[in-house]
Amino acid sequence: MGISIANAALRLVSGAFILNSGINKLRIDEASAAGLQQMAANGVPQLAELEPAVFGKAVSIGEISLGSALLLPLIPSRLAGLGLGAFSGVLLASYLRTPGMTESDGIRPTADGTALAKDVWLAGIAVALILGRKGAKKIKKAK
Repeated sequence: MGISIANAALRLVSGAFILNSGINKLRIDEASAAGLQQMAANGVPQLAELEPAVFGKAVSIGEISLGSALLLPLIPSRLAGLGLGAFSGVLLASYLRTPGMTESDGIRPTADGTALAKDVWLAGIAVALILGRKGAKKIKKAK
């Protein structure tokens, strides 16, 4: 089941970033949680049904859990990658569906959208974690 150095690097970078973000949200005030919720609801409309304080705590706990899962080598890379993929999918959906975040082409970020658009790196890491070991095994077998 080992973990490759490449996967360890991907997991360390993304896990530390997300864990830190979750810890910083532990003390999020209700107004900030409401703003975050409004943007997240653009990507997943059902999130608008939660109370802002509950949403803020859920995001904090979710980010702490995901960051920890990425940092713990006991969690398989594919499983950690699936969690990261879901997380980055919500971020990117929020980016693409929030008015004013993209240029008229619907993809390139405006100045306001750059903060969310940059999270595409998390989606790339998720794909690498999910598919990375399969590709390495196929290359070894071909040799």
